[in-house]
Amino acid sequence: MVIRPTLTYGEECRPIKKAQVQRMMVAEMRMIRWMCDHTRMDKIKNEVIKEKVGVASIEYKIRETRLRWLGHVKRRSEDALVRRCERLTLMECRRGRGRPKKNWKEMIRGDLKSLGITEDMVQDRSLWRSKIRVADYEQCVRAFRRWFH
Repeated sequence: MVIRPTLTYGEECRPIKKAQVQRMMVAEMRMIRWMCDHTRMDKIKNEVIKEKVGVASIEYKIRETRLRWLGHVKRRSEDALVRRCERLTLMECRRGRGRPKKNWKEMIRGDLKSLGITEDMVQDRSLWRSKIRVADYEQCVRAFRRWFH
């Protein structure tokens, strides 16, 4: 899908809210319906269209890119700039009222827990890649060939 990289640009290195993910899912589904020449009036469920086209959820693809970025960062040396930024803490910063904002490390922790993997697996690149991969491109190409040829 050509739209997905535009929607998810830069999402790997910042925490994203559920409402933002929901908006991206809605936008992507509108575009998929438009490409398939279906409207909401056709009363075809989103899952059916996604299954026909062979597209994985954008939420899973964002998680994949976030974990791929984690792999790049963790394989760097401790002296690399990105690794030094990990250790930064804010001093003398007063926090406002309410719940603290979710940070990138908490997002990663949740992603790792949902997939049942650990940060130790990062060093083995092929294992890491196979664990975080969400495949849909090949399915997407096959589905479009079925529909349009």
